Amino acid sequence: MAGITIPGVSDKYKTNETVEKLMQVERIPLTREQKQLDSYKAQQDAWRDINTHLTSLRDKTKTLYSYENPFNSKLTSSTEEYAVTAEANRSAQIQSFKVDVIQPATSDRFLSGELENDFKVPQGTYTYKVGEKQISINWKGGTLKEFSNSINKRGNGVIKSSVIGASSGKKSLLIEAVPTGKENRLIFDDDSKKFAFDTGMIAKIKSKAIGFAEQPSEIMQVNKVETEESPYLPEISVKKAAFSSGTVTVEPRGGYQVNIPEKILSNKKNQVSFTIKPSDTQDITPAINEALKQPEIPDAGFAEYEGIVVSNTKSDTELNLPPVPPEPIDPVETKNVVFAVLEDGTEREIKIPKLFDEEETEVTVPLSEFEGIKAIAIRNSNTGKILEISSFSASDPTTDLGYGPVNPISEADDAIIKYEGITITRSSNKIDDVVPEITLNIHDKTEKTATISVKPDVEASKDALIQFVGEYNQTVAKINILSQNKPEIVDELSYLSNEEKKAEKEKLGMFQTDFSLTSIKSNMQSIISAGYAFSDSAEITMLSQLGIATNASGYSGGYSQSKLRGYLEIDEKKLDSALENHLDDIKQLFGYDSDGDLIVDSGIAYKLDKQISAYTQTGGILALKTSSLDSKIKSSENKITKLEAQMNEKEANLKNKYSQMEGSLNSLESQQNTISNFTRQNSQNR
Repeated sequence: MAGITIPGVSDKYKTNETVEKLMQVERIPLTREQKQLDSYKAQQDAWRDINTHLTSLRDKTKTLYSYENPFNSKLTSSTEEYAVTAEANRSAQIQSFKVDVIQPATSDRFLSGELENDFKVPQGTYTYKVGEKQISINWKGGTLKEFSNSINKRGNGVIKSSVIGASSGKKSLLIEAVPTGKENRLIFDDDSKKFAFDTGMIAKIKSKAIGFAEQPSEIMQVNKVETEESPYLPEISVKKAAFSSGTVTVEPRGGYQVNIPEKILSNKKNQVSFTIKPSDTQDITPAINEALKQPEIPDAGFAEYEGIVVSNTKSDTELNLPPVPPEPIDPVETKNVVFAVLEDGTEREIKIPKLFDEEETEVTVPLSEFEGIKAIAIRNSNTGKILEISSFSASDPTTDLGYGPVNPISEADDAIIKYEGITITRSSNKIDDVVPEITLNIHDKTEKTATISVKPDVEASKDALIQFVGEYNQTVAKINILSQNKPEIVDELSYLSNEEKKAEKEKLGMFQTDFSLTSIKSNMQSIISAGYAFSDSAEITMLSQLGIATNASGYSGGYSQSKLRGYLEIDEKKLDSALENHLDDIKQLFGYDSDGDLIVDSGIAYKLDKQISAYTQTGGILALKTSSLDSKIKSSENKITKLEAQMNEKEANLKNKYSQMEGSLNSLESQQNTISNFTRQNSQNR
């Protein structure tokens, strides 16, 4: 029994190694399945990679025939760029035209007088209006700088402000309107007007208002209108309106009408102004009620003689009286005394909420709020009020403010230009409604006539074509790598690093038995090399005529395998010439309408887009392939999970068996030692 060893101590029988070798045999199906899973994942990554390249190629392709195609891009130039520049939309015509800038549009920029450094802006509500916009600031009081900052925070593109150092120890406040043009005058309201006057920013000037209704001949009878008043009240009459020194005194139940001159109506921004001064007078209703009373007629009486009674006939006066006595008329007091008379003869009330609340009320009638107004009617329906109406005046509140700037840096004015000799006025320095699809940017007055030129952006078109060719070649390279097992395909790609080349070589021929890639490559080559006769007069009908082809250089110095792989080359000189002389043909070549329905339905880019879409769209060829691999990967992963469980169980069983064997060997070793000791002792006793 000599020579027996104990497993796990001397490991004479190499138990662990034996178990591992046995397990290697058992793991062969698992290892094979893991390699298959890695292959599925590599294939899925490869399909996704080709999908990425095809999608990118499709995107580049779509830009060549969509509305945003580079062939419609335009460049503009100006011979007087300091004064006027232009921006052209994609639809702008290729052209040149003349422009003279008489003056650019300006905004109101008003500077205050010199103020002390420690000047405080008093508390108040500061309201500024520019055109139809306004901002209002509830100011709690503070320094000029703080006030200026507050304006800028709330300016919202309406106004802005800054504090400017004046003489030593003095400062001035600059307030300016942001929008330009006459219609965007800077108007001070509420406390801002008083502040502007107090700081010397503005001063009073003579009004430019137009007066009317200043002569008795301009006063007319008002129209008769239906009312719910008592029929016993006198009708409104011009006879109760007396003209004196520009003022019309309107007694109770008096009224008149004034036509608005046409020159005032022609400017819808005008507003008509006048004042009403009411006063109390003896009410006319008591006298009317007294007159309406029925007289008391005495009884006709009778005569009696010897029992015979004869009655007198009643008076005929009673026949002319109302059968029922009228109700007494109540005094009338109403603020509804001013009305806008419209062109169709109807009237709209002009509300005066504060009438009778103050000694004299100013009435303002904006023409823009009363469409079709032609006259103003005064109707004093009151029975106990006399109204004194001043003469009328009209003014444009955006131009006639009653004040003007003392220190204007600039005043609101419109831009004036001459386009091809035609004088044009606009409120903005950005003029986009003179030349179709072109925006003129006015900067300054021109010293001499500017020539604006609009040309195609040839560089943008060239860059787009170069990017398209680059993306096309990279896509073809990916297809070649995956469909052919030729290392030289990768070696030819000079734009790849050594590590990238190594990675690509591992993918060589991965799908060489799959005809999907060779099919799309063949279809793409057919589309690229085909002719497109979109017009009888077209001079460019093939891509090769642009200098883009598989052998664009025309080199024929020998056989070149790389030229047969489908890559495109660019003859830059030929491309530049084609872009310069046949840009419209090139645009049509990539996408055109063949049936007259105004929808692109043919051309290189259009057909490539449709071809690639079949592969890259949701549910397309590549999506089906990756989806199929998803199922295989899931199935393989489930199979690997089961095999791993089986391998773990098998390994555990083998280790258990060999552990039992080691136990048996340990027992035998122990018995051997016992026998050996017994034999040795007997030998010594002899």
